[in-house]
Amino acid sequence: MNQDWEDRVTAAWAAFDDYPQERAAQFRAVIDELVDELPEGSPLGPFEQACAWDSTGHSDRAAPLYRDALARGLSEVSGYKTRRAKIQLASSLRNIGQAAAGVELLTPELDAPSDELDDAVRACLALCLSSLGRDREGLSLVLGALAPHLPRYQRSMATYAKALRQG
Repeated sequence: MNQDWEDRVTAAWAAFDDYPQERAAQFRAVIDELVDELPEGSPLGPFEQACAWDSTGHSDRAAPLYRDALARGLSEVSGYKTRRAKIQLASSLRNIGQAAAGVELLTPELDAPSDELDDAVRACLALCLSSLGRDREGLSLVLGALAPHLPRYQRSMATYAKALRQG
């Protein structure tokens, strides 16, 4: 879509916190109006709608929309939004009791080209693993993601993260 549309979507999301929970439907309606401007079959539509449902507490409604966006070729439109969709879908799956599917979806992202979403991948994957009783693996991911951001002890935390994976 064009930059004007993207800017209006960004503005809508910037105003998200202005909508109290009881006005969640109003926020989703704003997103729906923007989606209505898209060409038929655009993967951006179900992606934005999934985000809106997810952000207003409806993971069950969001998950099929994320899948639809990915199936429609979101990766051809935006690699960044594709990665976001995978992270958010995994989170939604975890919320609806399908954490194993979230692990399956996110594990390949550990080897994907690095970007600013790397830590989010690890955090969400850690939550999915924890939901499956695999807390050591999850903690390892979180420590590994945190280590580079620490002012000191980066090497120690990275070593502890590796030890958790091996032990």
